[in-house]
Amino acid sequence: MKRLLLALLVLALAAPAIASTQVPGKGVKVKPARATWNTGYFQEALVRRGLEELGYKVMKPVELPNPIFYQALTLGDVDYWTNGWFPMHDAQLPKGFHDKAEIVGYIGKASGLQGYLVSKKEVERYNIRSLEDFKRPEVREAFDNNGDGKADLVACPPGWGCKEIISHHMDVYGLEDHVKPIKASYAAAMADTLANYKKGKPVFFYTWTPNWTIFKMKPGQDVMWINVPEIMATKAQESAIDRMTVSSVEGAVSDPVKFGFVMNDVQIVANKKFLIKNPAARKFFEIFTLPPGDINEQNTRMQEGEASKREIERHVDEWIAKNQQESDTF
Repeated sequence: MKRLLLALLVLALAAPAIASTQVPGKGVKVKPARATWNTGYFQEALVRRGLEELGYKVMKPVELPNPIFYQALTLGDVDYWTNGWFPMHDAQLPKGFHDKAEIVGYIGKASGLQGYLVSKKEVERYNIRSLEDFKRPEVREAFDNNGDGKADLVACPPGWGCKEIISHHMDVYGLEDHVKPIKASYAAAMADTLANYKKGKPVFFYTWTPNWTIFKMKPGQDVMWINVPEIMATKAQESAIDRMTVSSVEGAVSDPVKFGFVMNDVQIVANKKFLIKNPAARKFFEIFTLPPGDINEQNTRMQEGEASKREIERHVDEWIAKNQQESDTF
């Protein structure tokens, strides 16, 4: 089945070689959006290219925070994005969302792992097992970068679903006097974190997969996944509470590990009217998948400097060429 889906995807991406009558999107303008985190740019660019090769005229994506995107989608101001994380984004959906929009296919099913990572050296030195350990003065002090008496945690900017969950953790676990979440630009904060790690300094950060962060700081080798003290779900998480504890995670301090975040599905979200009028686009959304390892690799290239629009488009070209070659062996 995976080979069949890949073959269908390659067929869609090779649409210029198909007769014009088989380019169903010809002349149709499409208004995409994309998320504010740059680790989602690659999948957006791939899907956009696929639609273009199917004949659609895809406009430049507008970059939106999650709640504004979902509102704009229900209003018909945009047609789709590739950055839906569910069930984490459920709490950000506006009233009437399911009447106007639809979640389609799986870019990555159960691929969105999330949690807290701590430098392995400090995990071993201070026997850190969970967020609860950051209440200990010696641990707090080790991760206090600005002398305010709190451990510094690279967290999430406003508008991201993870920001609300981290705030929930600070509250329910009584960490507000012990941990300070850094809510500025995630990319900039993580670049500083990587630089600090290379200097031998302690690091403490939230991340998700797929993401370049765990390619540069490998769980089990450089950093370790830690637990939340106990599973205390938000209302939005309650329906998937069984996906907040995960077994056999490489580089975790325990097995299983209590992440405190739901393992998410990464999915495309589209306006229903757009899908009805464009069944070819729906089919493409349904079959498009992207292996997490491919995203990790591309995200790492971006983090190392290949982050311009032209370079991301080159990454798309290379991915398509590679997968075209693989399809020839079927």
